[in-house]
Amino acid sequence: MSQAAKWYVIHTYSGYENAVKTSIEKFVNGRHLENQILRMEIPMETVTEITETGEARQVERKVLPGYVLIKMVMSDDVWHLVRNIRGVTGFAGSGNTPIPLTEEEVLKMGMEKHEVVVRYRVGDTVRIVDGPLQSFTGTVETLDPDKNRVSVMVSMFGRETPVDLELDQVEVVS
Repeated sequence: MSQAAKWYVIHTYSGYENAVKTSIEKFVNGRHLENQILRMEIPMETVTEITETGEARQVERKVLPGYVLIKMVMSDDVWHLVRNIRGVTGFAGSGNTPIPLTEEEVLKMGMEKHEVVVRYRVGDTVRIVDGPLQSFTGTVETLDPDKNRVSVMVSMFGRETPVDLELDQVEVVS
């Protein structure tokens, strides 16, 4: 069932984000909806504020004030449950139709990460499988799994040219 789960955006009254999240969590536990509502997030960022005395301190701040992100399987029952929580003004979307976030939006917000298994290392010959240089082959120059990047030396027009790609855009030539 989690295959059908998508991320949606709930609009709340400003300052009610935590209360809305807590209320939904209570409903989920009380009504055993763990397979319908999988996760909720209030995107936060850590910023450094300088106080009047000149001291620097780390503060957590909401990235999207007035919004809660929820990963759920959309159904009429779940929609009504979430929509009728105190502090919720609605879902992001057109009219009464919630629109799920795209996979790109979810990845940019850091809500979910796709783990890429790297089956090659520096010096291996690889084929580019995606992008404008698809089907070119080259040699892995550098790998940076933390940043999801690989640099491949490709021969184009008789010259060796480094190409910066994502880890899943190349595969080992067998």
